[in-house]
Amino acid sequence: MQTDKVRSYLGFARRAGKLTLGVNGAATLKKGVFLLLADHSAAKNTQKEILKLQQKLSCPLLFTDDLEGLTGKAGCKLAAVREEHLAQAIARALQD
Repeated sequence: MQTDKVRSYLGFARRAGKLTLGVNGAATLKKGVFLLLADHSAAKNTQKEILKLQQKLSCPLLFTDDLEGLTGKAGCKLAAVREEHLAQAIARALQD
C-alpha cells in the first residue's frame, strides 16, 4: 500500500469537496459515491452500518489501517469518495 499517494488523493478529494467523512455523514448521501474507505479498527456495529451503506450506495468498499492518519481527522472510521477518478486511483494505490 502506498500510503503517501492515498493520503494525497484523499487530500485532493477533500479540497475539491468530494470527500465525506464519517458514517453519519455518508449515511446522508443518496448516490454519487464511487468508493467507501473504512478503517479495520471500526467497532462491530459500525462495520455493520458500513456494510449497509455499501449495499445502499452500490459502490466498492475497501478496508485500510489508520484511516484517521490518512484523512487527518481524529476518530475517522469511514470516508466516502465522490469523485470517480480519485476513487480509482485510491483503489489502485491500496492494492499496490
